[in-house]
Amino acid sequence: MSLIERTQPREVRFTKNINPYAKGSVMAEFGNTKVHITASVDESVPPFLRGKGQGWVTAEYNMLPSSTHTRSNRERGKIGGRTMEIQRLIGRSLRSVIDLEKLGERSITIDCDVLVADGGTRTTSISGAFVALSMAVQSLINEGKITENPIKEQLGALSVGIKLDGKIIADLNYEEDSSCGTDMNIVMTSTGRFVEVQGTAEAEPFSKEQMLALLDCAEEALKVVFTAQNKVLNA
Repeated sequence: MSLIERTQPREVRFTKNINPYAKGSVMAEFGNTKVHITASVDESVPPFLRGKGQGWVTAEYNMLPSSTHTRSNRERGKIGGRTMEIQRLIGRSLRSVIDLEKLGERSITIDCDVLVADGGTRTTSISGAFVALSMAVQSLINEGKITENPIKEQLGALSVGIKLDGKIIADLNYEEDSSCGTDMNIVMTSTGRFVEVQGTAEAEPFSKEQMLALLDCAEEALKVVFTAQNKVLNA
């Protein structure tokens, strides 16, 4: 009997061109979770990359004060550990699918601001960030600043989890995430290659069979994400 109960993610929506000043912008929505994402281009690179003939892609992540059930304070000056972890995850996920040499000596910064948090904010951010990054790259091509698309593969992410009854479901909302015995964030390419797998058992340890089923569930669910990304980018 299959361990997987649900591979269908929540409704996935990407709305592009929400910011007229950014090189790429999108509202990424997975169910009730909403993340405002922009991509900005700077014709320079960090000091450690100057003169090396390659570019840089980085990300910043922030949760707005009323994005959760109780108001959280804005992170001014000092960034919290969770925020730092997530923005590093977004940045390195994007860098895994882009040829930085083809980007040239310029930087693309992706800003992810969570408007509503109902589970999966980091994975929603990554899936939307790929859309914004793709738009920024296309803008550079249209402007003649680069001649070849540096993006090597399509990228997406979502969460999967094991309920207390042992069944596996995709794309957890806040209530499901809070009640699952195991939750896992998976970043993956459209060719089926994994960029990052973050899994933790909150209750009972999970088996190898369950881990493989979690990966299979994510792979199936991410097909919906990739289709939605392609639809908005080709519109």
